[in-house]
Formats: sequence, structure tokens, C-alpha cells
Amino acid sequence: MTKPLNPPSNETEATAFLRDLFGHAVTSAMPQTCLPNFLPQPPKGRTLAVAIGKAAASMARSVEQHWPDNAPLTGIALTRYGHGEKCERIEVIEAAHPVPDDRGFEATKQIMTNAGSLTEKDMLLVLVSGGGSALMTAPAQGIKLSEKQAINKALLMSGAPIGEMNVVRKHLSSVKGGRLAQVAAPAQVVTLAISDVPHDDPSTIASGPTVPDASTCDDALALIEQYGIEVSPAVRDHLESPQAETPKPGDPIFERTKFHMISRPKDMIETIARRCSHAGISVENLGADIEGEAHDVARIHADLARLSTAQLILSGGETTVTVANNEKPGRGGRNCEYLLALAVALNGESGVCAIAADTDGIDGSETNAGAVITPDTLMRAKALGLNAQDHLDRHDSFTFFERLGDLVTTGPTRTNVNDFRAIWTGRKPNDTVRGG
Repeated sequence: MTKPLNPPSNETEATAFLRDLFGHAVTSAMPQTCLPNFLPQPPKGRTLAVAIGKAAASMARSVEQHWPDNAPLTGIALTRYGHGEKCERIEVIEAAHPVPDDRGFEATKQIMTNAGSLTEKDMLLVLVSGGGSALMTAPAQGIKLSEKQAINKALLMSGAPIGEMNVVRKHLSSVKGGRLAQVAAPAQVVTLAISDVPHDDPSTIASGPTVPDASTCDDALALIEQYGIEVSPAVRDHLESPQAETPKPGDPIFERTKFHMISRPKDMIETIARRCSHAGISVENLGADIEGEAHDVARIHADLARLSTAQLILSGGETTVTVANNEKPGRGGRNCEYLLALAVALNGESGVCAIAADTDGIDGSETNAGAVITPDTLMRAKALGLNAQDHLDRHDSFTFFERLGDLVTTGPTRTNVNDFRAIWTGRKPNDTVRGG
């Protein structure tokens, strides 16, 4: 981050400035930046690396680059389609996300077989990042992959926070919720994690395959009822059986496990806040754990943009978009939905520009990371015959910003520390608060 940072003097400069901030946010969380200092010493025996998530291939490559040539290293990196990288000693497999597919299922079976062959002289090196829950899929005995796929789709549409989604996933799995560590015992297990979840709960990142799980089957059943998720009798019978329960804190299988958080959303937001502050830009940091409906968060942030004395408002976290069962939604992820709601709430507020984008480069299931808005967003949309509120109501934010040419498109970044949001208020250092 050696490039000088100059505060924007107009709206054109503001959008370029915000895009630049997002680029630096992603760079700060890349595995080659944050992983090497956390690598363990090789064991007496062999090391099996298991990488899962959208950053899996880049994490695996970073391990290879820093692992001793004379130390045995093999493994599998399971990542999303299009997120692969070339590795020499670790096999890279691409599979579906956010709904798992057969490739992910077959790769997971191989991971479990390999982990089960380890001895007490060996090490399981687990590299986890966002997206791992969907990618590493091994349904519990008696549950079909198609059933897990259907439940996963329903959860994604329900508006449930990621932590609650993963409670259900863990209790339908033979690998999540500490069960990978259970299979690998008595080998040493070392986990290096890039967090993509609010509050950085290790048991939520990729559904915690190597850490204890405090949630219960009763919790999973309650969430299924709460969100109206339809499940088969086989799934319900499983969740009501003792076999569905996950390994809990204090279980002896975790005696030889270590967990290191190598990068967090909070680190990313604070890095950008420091960089801006050093450049003389006043910053209001809302933190990296913001959750809630995207349109609700946007309305709150619109009020903040009018009232804050800061020039830049930063935030991270993971909002949600709830789609009713009878709705046929348009295209768009949570970041574009947030921005469209923000534009509507600001209603052309002078000087205010904003960006919201997912650091993995994928907003929802589209090809963009996010988008930007400016004070003339609604005016330009109207000139094209676009009704912002209508697109928001139909959850069709991608189409809206695509027509305007305001998408932020990076391609896969191969890291994931959740969402990055920045609002440039257009305020000069000595300005008074709008309406104040």
C-alpha cells in the first residue's frame, strides 16, 4: 500500500477512490499476505493439507511456497468453480457453490478417507475460508445429497444469518461441526482460517470441521421450524437421533488440535481506516460485524451519511436478503441490494457516493463483486426508464446497476473476508452536519 492516497475532490474522483479502497481491502486479506507467519513446523510423519473454501487454492499455493522441500506434503484443495490456482503438491478440485454438487461430494469423501489414514506422527493441516460449508459436503448416513441441496437452497432464500444456516448444515453432515478432526484423530490437527463471518466464530467458518460445536440437534430443528424449511421424514428422524449430535467442547478428540485466525473482516476494515486516517481523511468505522436485512441496513446508513461529521463511513459484515416463498426474484446479491436501497433512501443527496462489494469477488451468485452509487444514480436510471424502487422490490439490483454501467467486477479474488462497504459523504473537514 505504497501508492499515495488523495481525498477525492469531486464525484468522479470519489467513485475511483472508493474502487481503489476496495482493491486495497482485498489485497490486505490475500493468503500470501497473511498465511506464511502462521505455518506450523512439519511433523515427524507426513502432512495432509485439506483446503476448503473460495480461498482454498490460493491458501494451498501459499503453503506450498513456504513448506520445506524435504518435508512430505500432499492434500486436496476444494474450491469454487473458477477459483482454482496451479499447485504442485496439493490437488486442486473445483466444485459448486453455494449449492453443493457431486464433485464436491466425491472430493469430500476422498478427504475423509485420507484423513482417516493419518497416525499420531502425522499432521492434518486444514485451511478454511468462506464457502467451505457448501463446498465440502458429505451428508450424514441416511440423508441424500439431493435433500441437502434442497435444504441449502431453502436456507439461502430464507434470510437466515450464516451462523444459523451452519447450525442446520452441521447436524446434517458427517464432516462439519468437528467431525473432520474426529476422523483424523489421533493425528495433530492445525487449522488456519480466513474468517468471512460476523464475530469470527471458529465453529461457523466453513461450519467448523475441526473445532467443537456447542449447538445442538434441537437448535437445528428449531431453526427449520422458524424458517419454514421443508424436510423429509428421513431428515427429521436423523435430527431427532443421538447420531446427529456433533462433538462438543471438552471432547478428547480436540486435545491435539490448534486453531489460528490468520485474517478477519475486522483486520481488513481497520487496515483501510488507518490508511485513510494517515492521509488526513476523517473516518467513522462502524465495524465488521453488521448483520440484518440489506435494505434495512441501507436506510440506517443513509441517515448516518447525512448526520456523520466524518468524510468516510466504513463497515463490513454480512447482510441478508429474504425472498418470500411465492416470489420469483430477479438478479442480484446482498451488496447490490444494499446499494440500491441506499440510493433510494439518499434520493440524490449531494456529494454522497458509496461502494459495497464482496471481497471474494462474487455478490450472491452473479459475476460482479458489487457496485457503486453516486448522487445522480436515480436520475440516470430514470433517463433509461428504470424504476429504482421497482427493481428493489423485485430483488433485481444486478440488472439495475448493469444497465447503469456501475457494477464492480473483479473476477474471483481467491480470498474472502466478507463484505466491504464505504460511503464518501462529500463533506469538507469544516462542514456542518446536513440539516444541522
